[in-house]
Amino acid sequence: MIYDFNLLSDKVGQLAELAHRLRLENAQLRQQLADAGTENAELSRRMDEAHARVTALLEKMPAPETDKELV
Repeated sequence: MIYDFNLLSDKVGQLAELAHRLRLENAQLRQQLADAGTENAELSRRMDEAHARVTALLEKMPAPETDKELV
């Protein structure tokens, strides 16, 4: 009977340790997800800025001559 209680106590201890490790891992994953979201937003903003700069440069360029105009 005491053996059964000791065995159950060990199992409960293992379960508590596992739950603790999983909580820590979950917190780390949540932080990584938040960091990735922040990085994604920054990269998206930079891409929008680059797109705007390229568009502005293209608008400043003269229109290409067509073959009909050269003849």
